[in-house]
Amino acid sequence: MQGRSDPNRRLLDAAALCRELVPDGSVYAFLADHRGELFPDALFEDLFVSGRGRPSVPGEVIASAMVLKELEGLSDRQAADALRCDIRWKVACGLALDHPGVHYTVFTYWRGRLLSSERPERIREAIGAVIDATGVLTGKRRRALDSTLLDDAVATQDTVTQLVSAVRRVRRVVPEAAAVTVAAHDYDASGKPVCAWDDPDAKAALVNGLVNDALSIIDAVRHVELDDQQADAVGLLALVAAQDVEPGDTEGTWRIAQRVAPDRVISTVDPDARHMHKSVSEYRDGYKAHIAVEPETGIITASALTPANAADGPTGVAMLTGEQPGLQVLADSAYGSGETRAALRQASHHQAIKAIPLRRAVPDGFDRDDFAIDHAARTATCPAGHTVTIAAKGAATFGARCRDCPLRERCTTAKRGRVLNISEHDAELVEARRAWHDGDHADDYKRWRPMVERSIAWLVARGRRRVRYRGIARNQQGLSVRVAAINLRRLINLGLTRDGPHWILANCVGLTRFAGQSDYAA
Repeated sequence: MQGRSDPNRRLLDAAALCRELVPDGSVYAFLADHRGELFPDALFEDLFVSGRGRPSVPGEVIASAMVLKELEGLSDRQAADALRCDIRWKVACGLALDHPGVHYTVFTYWRGRLLSSERPERIREAIGAVIDATGVLTGKRRRALDSTLLDDAVATQDTVTQLVSAVRRVRRVVPEAAAVTVAAHDYDASGKPVCAWDDPDAKAALVNGLVNDALSIIDAVRHVELDDQQADAVGLLALVAAQDVEPGDTEGTWRIAQRVAPDRVISTVDPDARHMHKSVSEYRDGYKAHIAVEPETGIITASALTPANAADGPTGVAMLTGEQPGLQVLADSAYGSGETRAALRQASHHQAIKAIPLRRAVPDGFDRDDFAIDHAARTATCPAGHTVTIAAKGAATFGARCRDCPLRERCTTAKRGRVLNISEHDAELVEARRAWHDGDHADDYKRWRPMVERSIAWLVARGRRRVRYRGIARNQQGLSVRVAAINLRRLINLGLTRDGPHWILANCVGLTRFAGQSDYAA
């Protein structure tokens, strides 16, 4: 059943005895004074349908503790210790000085409850309701977009480890799979298979055997009715058995492919994590956190978590869904694709986005903007004056015209001549390059975009560059609480307080008061 806080103070109430030790204007002090209004009991009623059983930890207590946990970048064990020993935490959460706190698994229990509910991000939504009530974003027509890579919580696995792990899992959860005869390895034994790892032939034979074992198991369970857990295990086995191998020289044999599969799974422990290069030499394995920020106030208006290899542009557009038309969107060139720009234009937003630089086929040679493109006539004219038709798929092939062209050395090194690819959104990109070159939005970009960089720094501070959980859903929930904590701290710095039924910002002049009625009432 749902637990509720006792409104009567106890003899050793931390707030009554030690409130003056907690600085005014801090998150701890704010939660001590307003956690009941911020996280009312009605916010969590649907999590506890039954009125029977042992009462839970009160929602306002655990929600406050989860916010502080994310704000300080603590693990579950560290947060439980802080709730037991830190006076600031006891004051913020309304506990007595001699209160033993909670077991660290209580945080896991509440995250699970929230994740399985219809509104897993309700803590962020509660802070969002306060943002709406203060009117702090009223009239603010800019949004800055950015993303950052987050390290995963598991080790990256090689092909052999993935195959062995996936086969073990299927044999464990699907009885029919355990009955299949396998020969490459004793999957009931721990550790890697016994192999002469320095011998290429031995490694090739092992990989071939593991793949054939996996295919035998998949074939054996093909017509077996599987539940969700079993289907996920078999699907993952099929994926890892195919992503890194290719047919060998003889039928029925397999070998490691000399390429990297698109969207490659890097670990069977966390199949959602992905590999991403930040540059030619620097890479990370894990996830990507995306945020949209109102740059004048520093409020994070939207956030999303994706695999590390997800493109920034589509996610950025999705984060602006629900916003009123007419925003000025500030972003770097990762959001500068034609598809992203077209989507923003269709949503009637204004773009202050850095243009994607052109690549020249020849150093200091001609690029796309040196060619004249007639989109209506579907023709392309090169700097030498040769005009060709643009094919249906966008290729403008100059071919033999380049053979004796005096400008060839500045245009192409290809034996068959220059091929210019014109995308569907070519005109959009040309205009974007012109606007960036002419500095149409340079002042706004320099003034307002740095706030999103600062917000990213807040997001990954205190060890939060590495995610704590496995899977997109759990880490998205963690990101939402982190964003809620950052927004709450920002609001408090802006003077957030309670004036009767209203949330107001005492440090912001000219903001309209709005009724602070909760949207979570039953």
